[in-house]
Amino acid sequence: MSRYSEKPLSFDALKTVPIDARGGKVQVEHFATPYAGGGVSALIDSLPKILAADSFRGVIDAIRRARDQKRALLWGMGGHVIKCGLGDVLLDLRSRGWITGFVMNGAASIHDFEIAIAGQTSEDVEAVLPDGRFGAAEETGRDMNRAIAEGDAEGIGIGEALGKWLFQGPGKDGSLLLGAYDAGIPVTVHVAIGTDTPHTHPAANPAAIGSASHRDFRLFCSLVADLDDGGVYLNVGSAVILPEVFLKAVSAVRNLGCPLAGFTTANFDFLQHYRPRVNVVERPHARSGGAGYSITGHHELMVPLLAAALIERDE
Repeated sequence: MSRYSEKPLSFDALKTVPIDARGGKVQVEHFATPYAGGGVSALIDSLPKILAADSFRGVIDAIRRARDQKRALLWGMGGHVIKCGLGDVLLDLRSRGWITGFVMNGAASIHDFEIAIAGQTSEDVEAVLPDGRFGAAEETGRDMNRAIAEGDAEGIGIGEALGKWLFQGPGKDGSLLLGAYDAGIPVTVHVAIGTDTPHTHPAANPAAIGSASHRDFRLFCSLVADLDDGGVYLNVGSAVILPEVFLKAVSAVRNLGCPLAGFTTANFDFLQHYRPRVNVVERPHARSGGAGYSITGHHELMVPLLAAALIERDE
């Protein structure tokens, strides 16, 4: 016999409801179907009509509508997207009309620049940090800073300046900066002083870096204005810099009179962080319509999958 004075609550009088009256958010028609061949599009169609699978289809549909309606399709990228080897995949999408502008943080531009000049990138930080060699690559710091300073003197931003330097010099295949410059597709690069290894190089010109990055921010605002009524902005792998830059651009564009409503945003990353969730997926759509999606997965898997789904639509 229990020593507690309280007795368990009796459920004898508890009211129940028929399951048909209760309903259910998940129904049999939402379930996955076994894959029976037919390519990537058929695979995506076979996925459950639930949660992330439905969100992934939502992103694909939004990108398709944006291209059909000739609205902006902007891809914002962190460093991992480039160093995972996805530059050629993105340039191919650009050539097919699935991207109208690229947006990079500083890390993405560094990895891409190194790929262009040396065919390699991504140093072993743990091995070189103890003796201070981390971020001390001569060519990277020297050439990136010279390109930025020369570009700033010409009145262009970091993205265009780096692309022009590579186009006129030692650029190799696989560089998004080079490929976009060659095609005349805008690339904006957004940096915070001290976050990127070239900032510690003796050739660093902080005034030029700040001026050129601010010029790219204003160019980015112009691109963001074209998202109005049907455009798509993807934040792929930037946890802090680009989500903050994007939110300020949204506010500035609206302040200057553009309604900037009815567009789609999505955050692709292998972890869902606070700033991308609130600054990219949620806040831009408050009281303005549109939709935001969060897609979790590794870039080296999700970006080629998304690309293949879009390409198959044309074929």
